[in-house]
Amino acid sequence: MVLAGPTAVGKGTVAAYVREHYPQVWLSVSATTRRPRPGEVEGRHYHFVDDAEFDRLERDGQLLEWAVVHGRARYGTPREPVEEALAHCRPALLEIDLQGARQVRRAMPEALFVFLAPPSWEELVSRLVGRGTESEEERDVRLRTARTELAAAEEFDVTIINDDVARAAEHLVSLMVDPTPAKEP
Repeated sequence: MVLAGPTAVGKGTVAAYVREHYPQVWLSVSATTRRPRPGEVEGRHYHFVDDAEFDRLERDGQLLEWAVVHGRARYGTPREPVEEALAHCRPALLEIDLQGARQVRRAMPEALFVFLAPPSWEELVSRLVGRGTESEEERDVRLRTARTELAAAEEFDVTIINDDVARAAEHLVSLMVDPTPAKEP
């Protein structure tokens, strides 16, 4: 399953809820060239790598997908752990951005693609500003990107509104058991 959505919609928060409450679900850990935010742990939230290592991973075909996000840092999904989880029939969740989801759709069209949407634009802005991890310039870039990302919701099999983290996560996990695509009302 691929989970994507705009910046600050709560993809990481929903994924963390799944990690804590549904240990049977395997969660992909992306590689990124950005610096860790306060509280992020290497290998749990991301694999923090420098540009040279990211170049090597990409060049050697070790990334299932990768993209430059918000015109700044690169993010990518290491291929081998995904293939290993699937080979062991574990429910697998990739929390990635829109560009990455499009690449995974080409590589693994059988995956279920879930778009995590905010309850409103105002709530999305509030969440981004409230987390206080980006400069004003970075917030502006992320909000411009978010408008484009929101317009792509129709590309996904299912849309979940993240108005409550537990409810959104439980809906997401339920789709791994019964993956019948259905849009939320």
